[in-house]
Amino acid sequence: MIAKLHSLLVTLAVALAAATGAAAEGNKPHRVAIHVDQNDPAVMNLALNNARHIIEHYREKHEDAEVEIVTYGPGLHMLRDDTSPVKDRIKQMVDASLPSKITFAACNNTKQGMEKREGKAITIVPQATIVPSGVVRLMELQEQGWSYLRP
Repeated sequence: MIAKLHSLLVTLAVALAAATGAAAEGNKPHRVAIHVDQNDPAVMNLALNNARHIIEHYREKHEDAEVEIVTYGPGLHMLRDDTSPVKDRIKQMVDASLPSKITFAACNNTKQGMEKREGKAITIVPQATIVPSGVVRLMELQEQGWSYLRP
């Protein structure tokens, strides 16, 4: 009798540990950095589609997801207020992304280089944040455990 009770307790303990581990794994944050370095609306739209699908997937599971689209080099045009062919879509996605979150990062190194070449100040769409370096931002997000995606 005691052996059966002990066996039952061990079985319950193992099951509880497995369930707790699975729950902890389910609570792992869903975060992805998407890399855009091309002045190509098709690439940016693919990145935005990927972001939307990720957010919708986890929303259906009642889980939050964070997506950050990082632009640098020619890809910065996608976040420039004067050249972005997708700025209306970016605004719509930011407005609709709660409770999940989508953010946009614009490389300041690239911005400064463009300003120097063009001889004028460049404005970034208001939904984007300027980061010192796009490549460093991608690296730091990956070091913090974010997944990486390049469309």
